[in-house]
Amino acid sequence: MMDRTAQTRLAMLAGATLALVLASGCRMGPKYQKPAPPAISASSYKGNTLNAEDASGWKPANPSDAMLRGKWWEVYKEPELNTLEEQLTANNLSIRVAYENFIAAEAVVTQARAQFWPTITTNDTWNRARTSSNQKVSSTTNTGNATSIWNLPISVSWAPDFWGKVRSQVENATSNAQVSAANLENVKLLQQSQLAQFYFEIRGQDNLQKILDGTVAADQKLLDYAQSQYDTGIGTYVAVAQARTTLNTAKAQATAVGLLRNQYEHAMAMLLGKVASDFTVPVRAATFVPPPIPTGVPAQLVERRPDVAAAERKVAADNATIGIGYAAFFPNITLTASGSLQSALGSKLFEWPSRTWAIGPQVAETIFNHGLYKAQLHQYTAIYNADLATYRQSVLTAFQQVEDYMSNTRIYTEEIERQQDAVKSAQEYLDIETDRYDIGLDPYLNVMVAQNTLLTAQSALNAQRISAMVASVQLVQALGGGWNAADLPTPEQIKAKPAPGTYDRNQ
Repeated sequence: MMDRTAQTRLAMLAGATLALVLASGCRMGPKYQKPAPPAISASSYKGNTLNAEDASGWKPANPSDAMLRGKWWEVYKEPELNTLEEQLTANNLSIRVAYENFIAAEAVVTQARAQFWPTITTNDTWNRARTSSNQKVSSTTNTGNATSIWNLPISVSWAPDFWGKVRSQVENATSNAQVSAANLENVKLLQQSQLAQFYFEIRGQDNLQKILDGTVAADQKLLDYAQSQYDTGIGTYVAVAQARTTLNTAKAQATAVGLLRNQYEHAMAMLLGKVASDFTVPVRAATFVPPPIPTGVPAQLVERRPDVAAAERKVAADNATIGIGYAAFFPNITLTASGSLQSALGSKLFEWPSRTWAIGPQVAETIFNHGLYKAQLHQYTAIYNADLATYRQSVLTAFQQVEDYMSNTRIYTEEIERQQDAVKSAQEYLDIETDRYDIGLDPYLNVMVAQNTLLTAQSALNAQRISAMVASVQLVQALGGGWNAADLPTPEQIKAKPAPGTYDRNQ
């Protein structure tokens, strides 16, 4: 039996061993260095540079203006849109799915960190048994008697992180949680952008409906006039038939507007987490002009795109996986200790002689696996290199999208200015032909051609206005909305383990 002095020495030795383990722990694998994006030499976007011919078109805000932050949709100064965006942030199911994925990723971090600590288990038992009386030769001293055994064991097992495997696993899980957080922000931006685009599409359809309703009313008056001319013998029936055809065509176009509007309305209901049958957007004809969008300078774009941040964090996770692969080459060392209280009598279970204990390390090492670990390390390295290329590709895509939508917004607004002149000319043309028809100089066919010309010009102008607003929203999305890399949760925030339902980092 070990006396108390020996036990004290054993405890001191175990403590010294533990301190040595903690002091000698090392980290396998490469140290992560944030990859550099493709070289950015431009001091401004090409779309920010306007020549004299472009001077009347849309212009972004000055690079020195404050960047969009948080609720980026407020730049459009549309209270109805603001209300809808707030509802989307709270109720959109795609955002909810991305949020739950983030919570799950945080839980994986907690699981990985749990490996830093010992595992303590117990398996308390009580057993009463009787042995056979007919065992003539037996080592059991209580042959033929009933006995009870009380057992209160405790086992402690700990695998010190000698080679940094657990640290690499935690780093991998933390980086993946940041990937999930960035994906959440990217899903938010995508859903918010789609809602804004659908909103402006609906308003454009309402404006088109107003144009077509006005055309129908004008065509009805011309039909009435042609009919009265024919009834008095002044006009011809051909003019009546042509006027009726023009009117019916305009009515059909006016009816068809509802088809596309309804589809946009149903899509908005889906984004807002509502049943399409219960959701309605009030009709309100309105035209909009894209506001100046603060674009900043190209060097800021990498820090403003959540998808780029997600791609970079994926590279960091891959780097940690390489560390896990290196640690696999080294032995697994586990320190175990167990003790229990055992007694045949419950009344003596907690007495000092009832104690038992055992302590000792375990070392496990793979002697031969035919290059398995080396192949896994090559696999991890290849995945890292592939995701590194994906990260750089995401940066190039971001710049392409910004330039695309900046150019689209500017060109659409220039087209609008020219199309407004075309509408004005078409209206003058219709007025002239109507007057000439009224005094009998020209047939009604000329009026019909002029009406179609005006309607085509008005419809084109309305479509260009919609396209300009949609391109403006797409530009905001390409710029990252109101997000910034500083909004990405830090490893410390992730380790804080927020309770489900409390994630609100973008509010």
